[in-house]
Amino acid sequence: MNTGFRKRDLPDHIEQLAHDVIGAAIEVHRELGPGLLESVYEQALLHELNLRNIHAQSQVEIAVIYKDAVIEGQRIDLLIENTIVVELKSIAQLTDIHKAQLLFYLRAGRFPLGLLINFNTKLLRDATHRVLNERAIPASKEPASSPSRSSRSIPDNKC
Repeated sequence: MNTGFRKRDLPDHIEQLAHDVIGAAIEVHRELGPGLLESVYEQALLHELNLRNIHAQSQVEIAVIYKDAVIEGQRIDLLIENTIVVELKSIAQLTDIHKAQLLFYLRAGRFPLGLLINFNTKLLRDATHRVLNERAIPASKEPASSPSRSSRSIPDNKC
């Protein structure tokens, strides 16, 4: 699992999208603070992304393949513009198993980048982790087809 990759490893449009998603999560955390259920943060972040004209889907099912059998039931918290997987937590502390879970989702869906965000913290930037799926990094710097956005707010916060 590679969490210490260089930003230049991803196309600029994915980096910008990740920056915007993290900015939206920071805004949610600023408004709500820590201590709520994960589902509350998920719905609030989905709403904030919608306000910023960023297409996101919640609770997207991902198939697990086991010995030629398709096993259903695993779900991605948020899928951003069919490119970035966001796994949300509201727990005391993230562990390596949470990063491994996110990496599984990235590989199963062939997504290039995942964000693991734990809202149960004083400062969200200290509890946001990026996980790269090196197997799915687009070769092109051009964006893949995705729903268009007329405008996108860019927060003053640095990711």
